[in-house]
Amino acid sequence: MSEYEKSTLANGLRVLSVPMPHLHSAEMMFFVGVGSRHEAPEVAGVSHFLEHMLFRGNRDYPTGPDLERAFEAIGGYVNAATDIETTCYHSRLHPAHLDEATGLFASMLLRPLLRDLETERRVILEEALEDLNARGEEINPDTLCARLLWPGHPLGRPPIGSRETIEAITLEDLHRHLAGYYTPRNLVAVAAGRVEHEAFVAAVERHFGVWRGGEAPRAPRFSEPAAPGPQSLWVRESDSQVSLQLAFRVPGREQGNSLALRVLRRVLSGGGSGRLMLRLREELGLTYGVEAQLMQTAETGSFGVDLSLVPDNLEQAVDEVLRLLEDLCETPVPEPELAGVVRAFHYELEFSRDFTEELAARYGWGETLGCLRTLEQERREIAAITPEVLRETARGIFRQETLRLAVVGPWRGEIKRRVSRRLKAFRG
Repeated sequence: MSEYEKSTLANGLRVLSVPMPHLHSAEMMFFVGVGSRHEAPEVAGVSHFLEHMLFRGNRDYPTGPDLERAFEAIGGYVNAATDIETTCYHSRLHPAHLDEATGLFASMLLRPLLRDLETERRVILEEALEDLNARGEEINPDTLCARLLWPGHPLGRPPIGSRETIEAITLEDLHRHLAGYYTPRNLVAVAAGRVEHEAFVAAVERHFGVWRGGEAPRAPRFSEPAAPGPQSLWVRESDSQVSLQLAFRVPGREQGNSLALRVLRRVLSGGGSGRLMLRLREELGLTYGVEAQLMQTAETGSFGVDLSLVPDNLEQAVDEVLRLLEDLCETPVPEPELAGVVRAFHYELEFSRDFTEELAARYGWGETLGCLRTLEQERREIAAITPEVLRETARGIFRQETLRLAVVGPWRGEIKRRVSRRLKAFRG
């Protein structure tokens, strides 16, 4: 049996189904190929703003509660998320209500009222304030590092936008964004669970088939070379801990190295036995938790390490993280360690077959961005990951000139100076 099936409607809308006949539920997702990287500076955050507004009612369900109750009546709970490249609307549902769920999403996406603008603006501003301190300074290390990694580009801005742009977005901006990016050629519908492909295609055709629209505008690509030498941002904040992200700019998905990067991330952060946790928590007791993160777009990406700790542990923790990265560049990962990581990778692939939301996201997101990877493809390709491949990958990404650090908390000046010197001494 194929892992998924795909059809394309006459209007260009792509329809995917992932058969999981042993289950008693289904997950439906609609991916729109638009996110914060598609936005002009003056309307930064408009994709996220529009996502919120689609929950404010439509011509079929005039209020948000009307829409919520309709989803709940078919076993669902509708939600959405906006990131750098996509906006996703999703809900669980009972398989007997496949057509009704498709119709509800059509009501949201095709017939929104876009009303109660000022009410929703207040909600979004409250959400945005979570990442600002009392002085209005950004305190999210993710955002601060993104600003260093991709200066002057939409990739360096938070998907929610800034307080200034959120306050300035107009109803006309929302309508323009909706008309430009919410087109059938820029939409992927996916259902995973106890669903039949033909029935899902028929439902999407019934509710979306008359929709027409052209190609969505392309996002600006990032092509600037990295500024030489490590860079850092330090924000002083009264708190009991320091939060930091140490990140490197890495190649994007187009370079074809995503799997090796994911394996490297697992070596560092594959649960309690990952190198970061073993060294920083179990051996040294410097932090409660530490995690490596990987993000890739088509042309660029970032590989980061996130942790929080008391200020006195900051210098040692940064030094230990850098030592672990230097070791990956110098010494091949031992075969038994790599075998354990690969085994866990295989288990996760197998376990994902029990979760409708995981498979719907895998195939829907991948199709939307042109990087769909099946479970079988990844099983085959991970066999080619060797210790030498990992060492060469580490040498290619852990480089001093792309090293960035963001620190937020009650740090001391002398520690900042010593940490800055350590960054310059990094031997990746």
